[in-house]
Amino acid sequence: MAGFSAHEHIRAREEFQHIYDTGRRLSGRLMTLFVGLNDTNQPRLGIAATRKIGSAVVRNRAKRLARELFRHHKPLGGLDIVVIPRREMVDASYVTLEAEFRALLERRSEPARPRPPRRGPDRSRAASRV
Repeated sequence: MAGFSAHEHIRAREEFQHIYDTGRRLSGRLMTLFVGLNDTNQPRLGIAATRKIGSAVVRNRAKRLARELFRHHKPLGGLDIVVIPRREMVDASYVTLEAEFRALLERRSEPARPRPPRRGPDRSRAASRV
C-alpha cells in the first residue's frame, strides 16, 4: 500500500486555478475530477470540498474518502488531480466510489468531445437566418 506524502498535496490557489484552466474536467455522479499534467514525475491530489456539500464533519469525511481513493488508485506519471466531491459521495459505498474514480481516470485518455460554439448577441439564431 502506498502512502500519501506531503509532496503529493496540491495546496496553493494558483495550482488549483492552473488545473481548472488547463486540465480536463470529468464529471461523475459522485464527484467531479479535474485532471492535468504537472512538471514533476509524481501524481498530486487536491480536494475542493465546499460548504455546499454539508457541515465540517461531512466535508472532512469526503476529503478522507478522496485521499483514500487517490492512495489506492494512484496514477503513474506527473498528473495533478483535483477532486470536487458531491453530497452523494459521503453516503455511497467505497466500492461504488472506487468504480467511479477509476472510470473517470480512464476517461481522461479519451479524446474530448467538441463543445458547440457559444451563441452571443451577434450570433443569435435570428441573425444567422438573414
